[in-house]
Amino acid sequence: MDFAEYWQYTDGVTKFLFFTLLALSVASWFTGIIRLYQSYQLKKAVAGDLVRAVDLQSTELESLSSAERKTVIEQTLMQQISRYRDKGEQGMSILGTTAAIAPFIGLFGTVWGIFHALHSIGQSGQAGLSQVAGPVGEALIMTGLGLAVALPAVIFYNIALRLNRRTLYVANDTAYGLLRETAKQGGVSTPDTKQTIAQVNKNKSYVGSMSASTAG
Repeated sequence: MDFAEYWQYTDGVTKFLFFTLLALSVASWFTGIIRLYQSYQLKKAVAGDLVRAVDLQSTELESLSSAERKTVIEQTLMQQISRYRDKGEQGMSILGTTAAIAPFIGLFGTVWGIFHALHSIGQSGQAGLSQVAGPVGEALIMTGLGLAVALPAVIFYNIALRLNRRTLYVANDTAYGLLRETAKQGGVSTPDTKQTIAQVNKNKSYVGSMSASTAG
């Protein structure tokens, strides 16, 4: 179907809805690609970042008691994990909003387009099937456009959500490992960084194997 033929039946409202869907589509694709890339990078770096964050506290921890040392490590890990959660949620609202409202915008555009087409046909006095089918059928394009905008946003949202959950899993697992090493050493020194990193890599390999098996 020629786009110019469809465009001639649209009025100002339909044109506004069309450009709104176009803007949502561009925003969701741009945000979705950036969000997936950042979530993937965050998932790879979260374990090492947590270990380094604890290592930076090593000088201060030496002068503290066992209980105080555990509290400082817990607060440091909780702060870092909260930051990861906030970074992972950036852009998710755009994807969720687009996925939720785009089909309704398309549906409203279809209803408005059909009303506008029937009104124009009524004024012209030609109510034959050939005169009705064209404008009404072309008005239904708005529903298809709404779905075409919403589906990629839903896919981006779900993939990013899954990556964020894996990131938080690795972060929490690493945090528990650091706290466990602190408890084992009885507050004498900071957690064994090499041992913790080895355990983190083992956990990351396990998560990767589970992801591959799930995808298969």
